[in-house]
Amino acid sequence: MGNIPETGRTRRVTGRLLVLQVLVLSMLGTLGGRLWFLQIRDGASYVAQASSNHIRTVVDPAVRGEILDDMGVPLADNTTKLVVTVSRTVLMQQKDGGVAVLTRLGQVLGMTYQQMHDRVRLCDAKTPAPCWNGSPYQPIPVTETATTQQAMQIMERQEDFPGVTASPTAVRYYPGPDGANAAQILGYLSPVTQDEINAATGPDGKSTLAPSDTAGRAGLEYQYDKALRGTDGATNLEVDNLGRVQGTAGGTPAVPGDDVVTSIDARIQGIAEQQLNQALLTLRKTWDPVTNEYFKADSGAVVVMNVHTGQIVAMASAPTYNPNIWTGGISAADYAALNSTGSDFPLLNRAIQGQSAPGSTFKVISTTAALNAGYGYDSTFPCTSSMTIGGRVFKNFEGENYGMINLSKALEVSCDTVFYNIAYQQWLKDGGTKPTNPKDWLYKTAHQFGLGANTGIDLPGEVSGRVPDRAWHQQYYDEMKDIWCQQAKTETDPYLKAVATEDCVDFATLRAGDEVNYAIGQGDTLVTPIQMARIYSALANGGTIYQPQIAKAIVAPGGKVVQDLKPVVQGHLPDTPQMISYIDQATANVVTSGTAAWKFQGWPQDKIQLHAKTGTAEVVGKQTTSWFDTYTKDYAIVMTISQGGTGSGGSGPAVRNIYNALYGIQADGSIDPSKAIAPASESQLPNFHPDGTVTSPVSYTLPNGTTLHGTVPGQPGYVNSAVPAILPATGSKTPVLPALDVAALAPERRADGWAA
Repeated sequence: MGNIPETGRTRRVTGRLLVLQVLVLSMLGTLGGRLWFLQIRDGASYVAQASSNHIRTVVDPAVRGEILDDMGVPLADNTTKLVVTVSRTVLMQQKDGGVAVLTRLGQVLGMTYQQMHDRVRLCDAKTPAPCWNGSPYQPIPVTETATTQQAMQIMERQEDFPGVTASPTAVRYYPGPDGANAAQILGYLSPVTQDEINAATGPDGKSTLAPSDTAGRAGLEYQYDKALRGTDGATNLEVDNLGRVQGTAGGTPAVPGDDVVTSIDARIQGIAEQQLNQALLTLRKTWDPVTNEYFKADSGAVVVMNVHTGQIVAMASAPTYNPNIWTGGISAADYAALNSTGSDFPLLNRAIQGQSAPGSTFKVISTTAALNAGYGYDSTFPCTSSMTIGGRVFKNFEGENYGMINLSKALEVSCDTVFYNIAYQQWLKDGGTKPTNPKDWLYKTAHQFGLGANTGIDLPGEVSGRVPDRAWHQQYYDEMKDIWCQQAKTETDPYLKAVATEDCVDFATLRAGDEVNYAIGQGDTLVTPIQMARIYSALANGGTIYQPQIAKAIVAPGGKVVQDLKPVVQGHLPDTPQMISYIDQATANVVTSGTAAWKFQGWPQDKIQLHAKTGTAEVVGKQTTSWFDTYTKDYAIVMTISQGGTGSGGSGPAVRNIYNALYGIQADGSIDPSKAIAPASESQLPNFHPDGTVTSPVSYTLPNGTTLHGTVPGQPGYVNSAVPAILPATGSKTPVLPALDVAALAPERRADGWAA
């Protein structure tokens, strides 16, 4: 047969087949290349990624570092509690989804099924607390307060409780050694937020925080959170395609957090808290002849500072609370109680956040201002019972009249009219209501003493107080003018209407009354106890202003000092040595013959010279605020009590008792050195040992002459200077505390359960 001629249709079919072959070959080539790329070139990478698909990471929390006092006694510790956890993975493998297991577990723990269910459900945007915010593969804690009997029931009947474990776990604990509650100093922990997780990005781009982590929210727990936290470990779990755990695949161990050694002495801290609380209780039973009612004494604060370093030996704020209520998560009822109006807000640290007029304790500043303005040491002024300025009568607090006296005597007897007179003269020299290049000695000096600014103490939330100088008057007037002018039109109360009318017109102008009131620590002046403690410490040490500081060092678990926090000099008072000596003599006379003498009879002034200044600040609509600011060659102690009466009457006895403890002063005025409580010096740190124990850097001498070295509560040979008794070793870093009667030191409990 001959060849069949190729038609047009045949040619078209052949062309299509050729195109199809090319497409198929191209696809095969592309597929082959892709297979080579995936299996040969990047095969190892994809094998690793595929392998990671069946690995789930469980976080192993790091043990948080301790916060220690200057002797090594834990103020914030970790205690072992029986924690019951539930594995959600095992729970979901049960036929009923774990209902029976949770029901039985609830019966053992005294909870309902619903309570158990809520604790192990996963958190999301729609699920309210309680819920679990961590990894679903991590054991979920359902209680941190299991009893030994409950734990044994669970562990001995594992067939009834698959996935349930009861084991000892480290939980944050505030032991309160020697009655040292220290709640406002220490702060507390609470779970991290999603914003914090997102912000805590590590070098690898991943967050350094896990959803189940906690963070410091106040006090030292917040200030040194990064050091205390440590580094979490991780355990890698192998799971199948259904999420069931098949085994482990290694991991990294957790690294414990560093310890923070503070300058707080637990013994003095406990006494300071007890004395502040006792002062409040005593005042509430004391009649106020001015208001014809008992003193309310609703709150207060005390600071004990080392005058040579600025380190805080003790700091107390009242009302207070038990910091352990935050452990394991605070209840809604407790949180509401802490923040209710009737609680007087115990979360507030009034030592650094409580602002009030300082009253006559401010006069050491006014004295310096007067001397720098050109008044002489022997210049005399009339101490009359009152003086009239601009038609207004300004009185001495109790109407005293001492005749012509100098500045030293004015400080000793706290004569208001002497300082009124000086302030008025300076106001006139500065130009009165039409100032011309004013010197403003009183305001300038207050700023030089550090008022109107934060001290820089290593605690969060410090407030700066207020120096009501010309700049502040203008700023405040700009903010309030419209409100005052409106109030001047609508106010019905004659007095308030008159005040609003005056402020509407000329509050921006520094008036004579403003400066006169300011000179005695009244008017719009606001200070904090920590600011006044820094000032009186500087007077004690010759004029050096130190930054108040609580932490002395950050120490790694093995004892290596990570950071040594040395004292920081911030400046110097605007006083010559002669000025300081002049103020020293005046404030010493306050104790022997001045406004505090009636509360310091029998004080051994010849052996331990005490310097003091009383303050009684008047507050509109309230009882007076008690201030008592003091110093010796070693310490400054400042106490203030809101609605507590006079400085010496309200705060004086409590301050005296704190000094008695520091120096071992007995009731008859004699000094017993063996009873003195001596904090460690600024350069001494506790001794950290490889086994985790800590010993004190201080030696103690017993009444029988025996000297004990390097001892702390709970360790062999410990002696408490308040109660000389040797204790046996406990084998634990958490001390057994014998010292003061803790029940006696406990704050008064109010009807709502919070400390007074």
